[in-house]
Amino acid sequence: MLVEKIMKTEVITLPPTATIADGLNTLRENHIRHIPIVNDNEQLIGLVSDRDVKEASPSIFMEENNHHLLKNELQSIMSQPVITVHPLDFVEEIAKVFYDEAIACLPVVSNDTLTGIVTEKEMLYTMIQLTGTNVQSSQIDVKVPHKPGILPEVAAVFGQRKTNITSVLMYPFNDDPNYKILVFRVQTMNPVPLIQDLRDAGYELMWPNNIAEPKL
Repeated sequence: MLVEKIMKTEVITLPPTATIADGLNTLRENHIRHIPIVNDNEQLIGLVSDRDVKEASPSIFMEENNHHLLKNELQSIMSQPVITVHPLDFVEEIAKVFYDEAIACLPVVSNDTLTGIVTEKEMLYTMIQLTGTNVQSSQIDVKVPHKPGILPEVAAVFGQRKTNITSVLMYPFNDDPNYKILVFRVQTMNPVPLIQDLRDAGYELMWPNNIAEPKL
């Protein structure tokens, strides 16, 4: 999935000369946590978060004469340079950027112009979609040998019962490079027949593994 499919294109921005008071009001009125700072050409030059604004704002316990701090310009507190992504980047890859950099949003830039923004909320919802947990389904985890062609082999078992697969993920089996875990989400609320089919085909189930095999 591409970033352009999930990014917000209606981005609220402010110029660097806007005041901290402007930033505070913008955050509150629009219920957002980040404000990209752009120049007259819509080029991204900085980023201000709600934390930046709060830390730069006077405390309610401070003397009234300290409220002049709200008149300081946002360019005095904005973060720069800003980590950005491109509309044609893959969502799965920018997830690593969120994790590695411990950030909560990524502005999207194309041809030196701000074109959108991706927040951790959009990122999380996209991960939910990619894993298929947003639709009613059952999960089946299958331990398989790590070899070419294993995915269509296992998927064929589901195909024999004409079961719709909503998502497939793969992750390592402990530290053993010879095996992988295939995670299937399938549109059935009764996975028992599929579980038995997989066992009959010789596959080991990691989940559900509490459904006993029928006694002979």
